[in-house]
Amino acid sequence: MAIYGLWVINKAGGLVYQRNFADGLAQLTSNEYLVLAGTLHGIHAITSRLSPMGSSSGAQVIEGESFKMTILLTASGTKFVVLTSLAEASPDALLQKVYEIYSDAVMKNPFHTPEMPIRSEGFDTRITALIGSG
Repeated sequence: MAIYGLWVINKAGGLVYQRNFADGLAQLTSNEYLVLAGTLHGIHAITSRLSPMGSSSGAQVIEGESFKMTILLTASGTKFVVLTSLAEASPDALLQKVYEIYSDAVMKNPFHTPEMPIRSEGFDTRITALIGSG
């Protein structure tokens, strides 16, 4: 069981936070992470429209050969994405905790500008305590 990384994507598809926690995935440049976040945002928008059952919140889990991405879409349109090993049962509770930390440490910070990169030591510290060092 491994947690490889955490991404926070704003409602416009921009990557506002990215952190790796374990080895196992390819090391990418900052620009490559930005492109991947924008691509995931587009895929998520498309999958939310494809549901045969009416309205949908879009893709929630995307699995690869050696990892999976679990996505939490918030009411404000912010997406929290955790990359884990396939053995990770269900990181939904983890994503909910990350969202709570984001709400407390970032959104309640009067110096943070919404939709901009997260530069909060309090957020980093609490994420480290939740997931581990990266």
